[in-house]
Amino acid sequence: MEENVRQRISIDCNEDSRAVVPIKEKILWTMITLFIYLVCCQIPLYGISNSKSSDPFYWMRVILASNKGTLMELGISPVVTSGLIMQLLAGSRIIDVDQGTKEDKTLFQGAQKLLGILITIVEAVAYVLSGMYGDVRDLGAGNAILLIAQLFTAGILVICLDELLQKGYGLGSAISLFIATNVCETIIWKSFSPTTINTGRGTEFEGALIALFHLLVTKQDKVRALQEAFYRQNLPNVTNLLATVLVFVLVVYFQGFRVELPVKHAKQKSGQGSYPIKLFYTSNIPIILQTALVSNLYFISQILYKRYPENIFIHLLGRWEEPEMSMSGQMRPVGGLAYYVSPPNSFTDILSDPFHAIFYIVFILTACALFSRTWIHVSGSSASDVSKQLRDQQMVMMGHRSGSMQKLLNRYIPTAAAFGGMCIGALTIIADFMGEKEEEDVDGVECVLFVVGRDDHDDVEEEVFAREHKLTCSLLRRHRLGDRNSSGSDDDLLGL
Repeated sequence: MEENVRQRISIDCNEDSRAVVPIKEKILWTMITLFIYLVCCQIPLYGISNSKSSDPFYWMRVILASNKGTLMELGISPVVTSGLIMQLLAGSRIIDVDQGTKEDKTLFQGAQKLLGILITIVEAVAYVLSGMYGDVRDLGAGNAILLIAQLFTAGILVICLDELLQKGYGLGSAISLFIATNVCETIIWKSFSPTTINTGRGTEFEGALIALFHLLVTKQDKVRALQEAFYRQNLPNVTNLLATVLVFVLVVYFQGFRVELPVKHAKQKSGQGSYPIKLFYTSNIPIILQTALVSNLYFISQILYKRYPENIFIHLLGRWEEPEMSMSGQMRPVGGLAYYVSPPNSFTDILSDPFHAIFYIVFILTACALFSRTWIHVSGSSASDVSKQLRDQQMVMMGHRSGSMQKLLNRYIPTAAAFGGMCIGALTIIADFMGEKEEEDVDGVECVLFVVGRDDHDDVEEEVFAREHKLTCSLLRRHRLGDRNSSGSDDDLLGL
């Protein structure tokens, strides 16, 4: 029987080694995936009769990596929505999933993909029937079906690309890749766009850096030129660009904050390592949920205000108007709850309406902290869940009994979740007050968090199991070679 066990372990070890994809192949598949996404972002949907109206989903485009009127209209929303729903169901114990078993994990991932396909169908039908591309009666049945088919096909393509990268054939996941690409494209275009726009003050370049050099060359008063380049309204300016760089640097800096809890394998006395609890314990989840909440409020408020502009109760939810010199025709909240949960546009607005700024700061910090604390219980990453996962893999905290592991984790995880969420909210506020969110560059800090952030605590059990499996394979190879007294440290084998 022992020999059979060794043979099975040997097979697993060999299969694991064959599953490793060379880095060159990963880069190749990542570039192919990125190319497909960028092409789809530029191909317009066929059959649209109206694409110049105000976009009700304007505030969610960034976190969904979508592009209005193109094949990437849905973006990654089916993948993100299905993932969040399945995570909520598993974390709330509505469905019983053991991520430690291969069968349960495969079934869970398959159900998530099926749910993503169903959500794609529902969203494609809803987009067309809502009149986003024109009245359905004007479109006709043929064009409406064709639009649904285009959106559904593009959504399935995104799900397949995400599955491809998650199987190890790429660098990261398709979700992070698409959002990062969308952000980089926006930053580069807003910095170096050669498009000229007549704003009433003369012809100006859209790109912030190009406009800076153009103003310095063409204007006699260099101080006035610098002021205009740094603080011009309704167009990207240098302050926006510097705010983006500052937030990026701050996120990278804060990501290094962590608490290392020493752990060891219960059966390997020399195998020691650490379990890290990062400051951003829930990664970018708080800002995702907060942005989704506010975006849905904007969406509902804007739709109701257009239909009932004189209703006083609708005014309490939000009043909307199109800004002067607007390039996109996008409406902004100017009153009601939607106004107070939106960031001030400038320091002048802060001074003229300090209650708005105070309300916004309190709302962002509170919402991010509450969402972060709630998410650790829903997603299965609370202290009790982590301690159970570590015990199942026979990992213990050094200097503590196995029964006191949860109590020790409770001292760190809830605090890290709440305070980390507040830090993410604070970064959002800093970016907003420094001019990060201009008309064409909403939710910039969320983009930076998506680029830099990653879910470090996700699937802890899988990581621990992988380390234990690596140690077992190495010990088996030593036994075969007769090197039972090897001087190599088990710490290196565990990779801790």
